[in-house]
Amino acid sequence: MTQTPELPLRTADPAPAPVPRRRRPHRAWSVAAVTFLTIIGAAGFASLPGLLVDPLHTEFHWSRGTIGFAVSVNLALYGLTAPFAAALMDRFGIRRVVATALTVIAAGAGLTVFMTAAWQLVLYWGVLVGLGSGSMALAFAATVTGRWFTARRGLVTGILTAAGASGQLVFLPVLSWIVDRHDWRPAAVTVALAALAVVPLVWLLLRDHPADVGLAPYGAKEFVAKPPPQRGAARRAVRALVSAARTGPFWLLAGTFAICGATTNGLVKTHFVPAAHDHGMPMTAAASLLAVIGIFDIAGTIASGWFTDRFDTRRLLAVYYGLRGLSLMFLPLLLSDTVHPPMVFFIVFYGLDWVATVPPTIALCREHYGDDSAIVFGWVLAAHQVGAALIAFLGGLARDAFGTYNPVWYASGALCAVAALMALVIRQRRAGTATARPATP
Repeated sequence: MTQTPELPLRTADPAPAPVPRRRRPHRAWSVAAVTFLTIIGAAGFASLPGLLVDPLHTEFHWSRGTIGFAVSVNLALYGLTAPFAAALMDRFGIRRVVATALTVIAAGAGLTVFMTAAWQLVLYWGVLVGLGSGSMALAFAATVTGRWFTARRGLVTGILTAAGASGQLVFLPVLSWIVDRHDWRPAAVTVALAALAVVPLVWLLLRDHPADVGLAPYGAKEFVAKPPPQRGAARRAVRALVSAARTGPFWLLAGTFAICGATTNGLVKTHFVPAAHDHGMPMTAAASLLAVIGIFDIAGTIASGWFTDRFDTRRLLAVYYGLRGLSLMFLPLLLSDTVHPPMVFFIVFYGLDWVATVPPTIALCREHYGDDSAIVFGWVLAAHQVGAALIAFLGGLARDAFGTYNPVWYASGALCAVAALMALVIRQRRAGTATARPATP
């Protein structure tokens, strides 16, 4: 009898290796993306005023001072609305406030098409668009980063701040081409439609707080409950101002940011195109240069957010203001009827510095004023816009009086030197002190 060879015992098949689950990005990044797109969509209204100075002067024979006054009302209300908007976001939620603001912007821009008198420009563009834009101000970005991010706040603040420059990059060449080829009214309608187009995006995709979707803020180690609605938005905004106004850092931050607004929105955004046009440069070429500032502003602001997470914010501000003042001092020597290499160098240099001041300023507000930092930053932003409003108005008056913008460029460069010194005077907060209460100077 033959012996059947033993077959090797069959072992059980090994269990399949678990497939690693792909980690989904934190919801905070999608909220930041919606915020970025919202600010881009609303940026058209900020790109238009500088393109309207010459067309409105030609059609209605309004002085540049009158047009500058309407722009100054817009800029001032933009800033003065911001702290109340931050408090309203705590009361009614980010979605409702932002959607309403975009609708008001669209109404104001659309109504300018029918205006026939200067007071209507002040009402439609100055008051309505100013109020709407104030609710879409940088306090919006500060509120989103404060609620949704614990880590990477400086970087995200820089990215959201750069959204305004991205919108400028998108809208300025298009709007200048429309104004040049089809008059200013179609450009105003384009701005109105762009603001309206963003409203559904905000309503469907933006969320007020991480707790709404059961998440902790990005970078937080534990869940943060959604705070109850804060009633008395106006009282809270005023209380935050009164409390912050008792401290030295607030006045230094407000003063430096007022100079920031004067030397960006008030001066360059409003008067660069007509100043270049005075030297024979076509409006479309000047507007394209202003749009190129937006390209480098994106890089500069994001880099500033990265620097803010790593370096002394006071010294960053001093460097930014010093470099900006130096560039403005040279600008009168560079303006001509053509685009030449030194002018391109100015555009790149100035563009990197355009709103690089925002991330360190927000960080200093957060450091000194804790839970009220978004509202306090709103008041600091109000100072920014008051400075912008003054230069928008005074710049137009100077052009009417002297026939040139040169005195304004030189004065603004000197102001930047003052801001650099003020930034260095801001005291750092000692580690371990409570952040919810204002620091003493």
